[in-house]
Amino acid sequence: MSERTCLSVILAAGEGTRMKSATPKVLHKIAGLEMLGHVTRALDAAGAGDKALVVGHGAEAVSRAAEAFAPGAETFIQSERLGTGHAVSAARAAIARGYDDILVTFGDTPLISLEALQGLRAGLSEGADVVVMGFRTERPTGYGRLIENGKALIAIREEKDCTDEERRITFCNGGAMAIGGSRVLELLDSIGNDNAKGEYYLTDIVEIATAKGLKVRAIEADYESALGINNRAELAAAESIWQQRRRNAVMLDGVTLVAPETVYFSHDTVIGRDTVIEPNVFFGPGVTVGENVTIRANSHLEEARVDAGASVGPFARLRPGAEIMDGAKVGNFVEIKKARVEPGAKIPHLSYVGDARIGANANLGAGTITCNYDGFSKHFTDVEPGAFVGSNTSLVAPIRIGAGAYVASGSVVTESVPADALAFGRARQSNREGLGKRLRDRLAALKAKRG
Repeated sequence: MSERTCLSVILAAGEGTRMKSATPKVLHKIAGLEMLGHVTRALDAAGAGDKALVVGHGAEAVSRAAEAFAPGAETFIQSERLGTGHAVSAARAAIARGYDDILVTFGDTPLISLEALQGLRAGLSEGADVVVMGFRTERPTGYGRLIENGKALIAIREEKDCTDEERRITFCNGGAMAIGGSRVLELLDSIGNDNAKGEYYLTDIVEIATAKGLKVRAIEADYESALGINNRAELAAAESIWQQRRRNAVMLDGVTLVAPETVYFSHDTVIGRDTVIEPNVFFGPGVTVGENVTIRANSHLEEARVDAGASVGPFARLRPGAEIMDGAKVGNFVEIKKARVEPGAKIPHLSYVGDARIGANANLGAGTITCNYDGFSKHFTDVEPGAFVGSNTSLVAPIRIGAGAYVASGSVVTESVPADALAFGRARQSNREGLGKRLRDRLAALKAKRG
């Protein structure tokens, strides 16, 4: 099968109307990736070769988005919505180049599995001319039924056209289909539109192929592979299924999730073994976590890297460009943005660090902030290895705190500090004997006078 050439025709012409959205339906996201992206990833995993993308509403937006996850895909426009058969025919120019397998999928079925796609292609390699993906359900109402005669699939019957006996069939049409490349144009050209809507249905290929004496069969996939998304409720249901799959996979790979149902991953999250993730952690896109890391509760990470042995949280936020290196600690209510926290460095609590380097084994006390933005430009703060910055300190960038230097608590530091120096950036304290009591008495008298 791996030597067979394949063209994947992806039908992505659905509008966002039922999603109550101006965004084309296939560009709504699950785990941070567009539904269409999930489909193309599954196709890539199945070795499904070249891609032809059939688009309609929002064609420009869909084509532009597809460049990120399906580079090289050809785009074809279905200018009129005349059915699935008509949509596949829109990619005729690509189909006519000649492929062993034509694999038809839908851009709004983001949970289609690798196994289902491999099964479709395997059916063709084993001699079938048409292979249809089906699924079984005890609640088949609303789905087209797969009508079989022994192992042969002879028809796909829409529910309204089924006999009472056929309505009891629980093997249903899952949408995706594989067609032998030498037969596909002939079969497409044989589809008629003699139906109530005047549309060309791809499902008619089954009966057409059977009438021509061709071999047609169905393969069984899981229900999720056929799950089409038409509204926000179904989108949320698909998100839930995807997250549960990912949580299970992560745990089987050696990661501890203390409360799995509360952890949310992105489509590209990478987590190393022996890492422990506490409850209510959210991973946005672009996060890589090494081995033996602890991500404590209620933390949010996005476009960040956490290396082996580091600790993050609780209630920490890692924004894009955050690099937490081996053994470093980012504690509670700490926010890191575009900054490198080097091995062994500690930012234990209540700090903001942006556009900075925190050198190896340096320590930032509670309430330390890097003042990196002057209203027009961002500036860099460099805290060199072994430096100690006391609590409630503001580091006004651009600035450098030298290796081994100390900064006194409560300082506003506006000039660089040499290595091993001690910096005070605060006003000298002045104690006025008895003045506190006199002030307190005066304020109390004013309050009493006001009643």
